[in-house]
Amino acid sequence: MNLSIIDWLIMLVYFVFVLGIGFALKRYMRTSNDFFLAGRSIPAWVCGLAFISANLGAQEVIGMGASGAKYGIVTSQFYWIGAIPAMVFVGIFMMPFYYGSKARSVPEFLRLRFDEKTRALNAFSFAIMTVISSGISMYAMALLIQTLGLFHGIIPDQYIFHVSILVSALIVLGYIFLGGLTSAIYNEVLQFFLIVAGFAPLVWIGLKNVGGWEGIKRTLPAAMTHSWQGMGHASTNTLGVEWVGLAMGLGFVLSFGYWCTDFLVIQRAMAADSEVSARRVPLIASIPKMFFPFLVILPGLIAVSVTSHMGVTHSAAFSTTAPNGHALPLDEAHPHGIIPQKVDPLNGKPVVDSNGIPVYNYDLAIPMMLLTFFPTGMLGLGLTALLASFMSGMAGNVTAFNTVWTYDIYQAYINKKASDEHYLWMGRMSTIGGIVLSIGAAYAVTNFNNIMDALQLIFSIVNAPLFATFLLGMFWKRTTGHGAFTGLVAGTLAALVHHGLTLPVAAAAGIHGGWIHIVHRYPSDMAQNFWTAIFAFAVNFVVTIVVSVATKPRPEPELVGLVYSLTPKPVESHLRWYQKPATLAIAVLAILIALNLVFA
Repeated sequence: MNLSIIDWLIMLVYFVFVLGIGFALKRYMRTSNDFFLAGRSIPAWVCGLAFISANLGAQEVIGMGASGAKYGIVTSQFYWIGAIPAMVFVGIFMMPFYYGSKARSVPEFLRLRFDEKTRALNAFSFAIMTVISSGISMYAMALLIQTLGLFHGIIPDQYIFHVSILVSALIVLGYIFLGGLTSAIYNEVLQFFLIVAGFAPLVWIGLKNVGGWEGIKRTLPAAMTHSWQGMGHASTNTLGVEWVGLAMGLGFVLSFGYWCTDFLVIQRAMAADSEVSARRVPLIASIPKMFFPFLVILPGLIAVSVTSHMGVTHSAAFSTTAPNGHALPLDEAHPHGIIPQKVDPLNGKPVVDSNGIPVYNYDLAIPMMLLTFFPTGMLGLGLTALLASFMSGMAGNVTAFNTVWTYDIYQAYINKKASDEHYLWMGRMSTIGGIVLSIGAAYAVTNFNNIMDALQLIFSIVNAPLFATFLLGMFWKRTTGHGAFTGLVAGTLAALVHHGLTLPVAAAAGIHGGWIHIVHRYPSDMAQNFWTAIFAFAVNFVVTIVVSVATKPRPEPELVGLVYSLTPKPVESHLRWYQKPATLAIAVLAILIALNLVFA
């Protein structure tokens, strides 16, 4: 791929700008509260955009584009039932607990509601999850740079993947080390607008070339162009999961487990300047979130709809031809359009599954769209939007990691009585440590051809059982610390055992599952993830109840502000009807229902 000087200049200006934000904010990082929680002084609309942008990393931009190409429009359910209801719930019900308790992190809230051991378990598991998620973003960015050949001729080809990981790590390290959460939040707002500016033209141009939505429907199997049709049975839809698995696994357990308990996003709302603002943050974020399928999923469907007769051109860095030199055609089983076959980034060999069928690299759906349809200048903007998404995802995870490490692990168990200046120093050191660990995680996810599959697996093991703990803890005052801890352990083990006993069709035993023994095969990785989450949640829920009934609960006065029935409701009498969070929530849900009906 040959980039013009305009393309390079656009990317260079972006990198200088993000580092400049870090340098500009460094002088305001006087206390650990400034570094980790932005001094709780950020306006609601800024936190709202950061709330959505922190989740708008490589996992979403590349992963959702990949899932759109692999599974079809049904991927929109990751937004419409897999995000919006949970975002409304966290804004209306859960933010008063988080913000009002003055907890500095989700693990610290668990200590206030339950006990120290529950906090410790969540802190360590969350720290591991953020490192892996950050590694996924690093891997995706390095893969993009390697595949696009951005450093071709500058760095030997065999080192491009490794150098790309290192460069991306150093840039993110730079602006977080300097400006902490405040730097991350303002960069995330910048990245949000860049992503919209880079992908909106891509969708418009792509749709014109494939004949619009009707052209996509004529080209692709019917199962890929409907979000609800075929959900009666796992064999009649592309996700390989029936409606029960979709509604319970994604719409309830994984969705609520992520948006209600993941400190990565909760941290952005907790940086707001008041409790009312904190409640509005996820509601404000849910509005653009609903329409992001048109920016990140639709390009994936367009990519697999492009056929050889459309006369498009693309970079020689990608191969979409068969060994005999003929174009690889679309087919019912493996619609791939301009998606190239996956190549192992470490040895450069084409990848096939256990049946010898080529594995297509759906993670390259959006990069292929950029190369196929964008001219000089626009290509630089599109690539910068992609790079911005990677930075956003990495920074979000690293800022969550350094907060949990410093407050919930280091201060709680290693050095309890140090000065605030020392904890600020430790926050910067843990930023370095989180980046180093993320580099290791980046190499561990090279076995997935869709990073969203890998990410949902992590959520099903960590977030799914945690949601059961939160649900019972907030709405059942009888829940005890012993019950919460035992349930978390049991739920996490249930997720690991289920993963170890099941395997997606055509996958090899190992990181995809089946590492204990194969007793069941799922039609897809995503179906396996949904049911792993369901098992984890159910086991945690039951075990927590049983152990809580058998153990002594805390006195009710100690639970005021931590349990729904014992907490005064937020005061809203000073707000006009249109300013109340409930009004905004109703409007969001009405739009959500309309979108589901249109694309059912």
